[in-house]
Amino acid sequence: MSAKAGTRTSADRLARLLNLVPYLLARPGIEIAEAAGDLGVTERQLREDLELLWVCGLPGYGPGDLIDMAFDGDRVTITYDAGIDRPLRLTPDEALALVVALRMLAETPGVANREAVERALAKIEDAGGDLVAAPVEVRLPGDGPRVEQLRAAVAGGRALRITYYTRARDETTERVIDPLRMLMFGGRAYVEAWCRRAEAVRLFRADRIDAVIELEEPAVVPPQVRPQDLSGGLFRPSPELPLITLRIGRRDRWITEYYPCERVESDGEYWVVSLRVTDLGWARRFVLGLGPEVTVLAPAELAEQVRDSAVAALEAYATPVLPGLHPAGTGSGQ
Repeated sequence: MSAKAGTRTSADRLARLLNLVPYLLARPGIEIAEAAGDLGVTERQLREDLELLWVCGLPGYGPGDLIDMAFDGDRVTITYDAGIDRPLRLTPDEALALVVALRMLAETPGVANREAVERALAKIEDAGGDLVAAPVEVRLPGDGPRVEQLRAAVAGGRALRITYYTRARDETTERVIDPLRMLMFGGRAYVEAWCRRAEAVRLFRADRIDAVIELEEPAVVPPQVRPQDLSGGLFRPSPELPLITLRIGRRDRWITEYYPCERVESDGEYWVVSLRVTDLGWARRFVLGLGPEVTVLAPAELAEQVRDSAVAALEAYATPVLPGLHPAGTGSGQ
């Protein structure tokens, strides 16, 4: 069997599991090797599927609810099917919910196989007829004119000139980018592109793009460039990024769950954590927002920036109000 035939995806496995129970019911006592050959998988994959079936079943998921089977050497027999022998029939509400979900999936930026989604949607709408033909408008979180404009520009395959706000540095810049794709992450739309200014692949949040101009020239991405693997999240710490070390109290331990930390050690009542940051400007604002139980241990430059910012803030609060003037937000009382 080819390597491609042995490749298992979540969608392939779900389809196989749904087919497996009625297949085995029609062939009690079948040899696992024969079943694997019929289903186009390896014996090892089939045994893993059977182990998964053992924890599938009806709500309650206790004895008498889960799919059960008996083994006799290398032969298997389904002894309880939990109703999976019956063909799937959707109620009108279920069919409509599925149609809405597929429409939303088709509108999601970055969906790799949009054609497959649209084919499945067409089949369900054709089978459901008037039951699923209700006029339903699907809009994703964060969708709007800017996202539609970007989606059309990316589909056009041209370079874009954008005005972009970078929150980490609190600055707005103008860049020329060569788009790779649009994607949705955490309910927000992003453009992944080759940034000519940074000479690297960057992600640009759609709601932070203030202006877009589609250029006449086509998007040209260096041949070695590939879309980033975002399975681990948008932020990917790397050795070239600044490393900061903090001593935190109990109330700030959430940092270790929210951010990828390279080091977490107990220091009695306090924890010592080290993590990578995009730049020290972001780190300064981050530390200032945490509270009094945080101490910057390294680097010294960050500790100095935090101290200077704190001193400046205290001095601003300590500025006396001149006679005859009133603090902001107060009136003269007349």
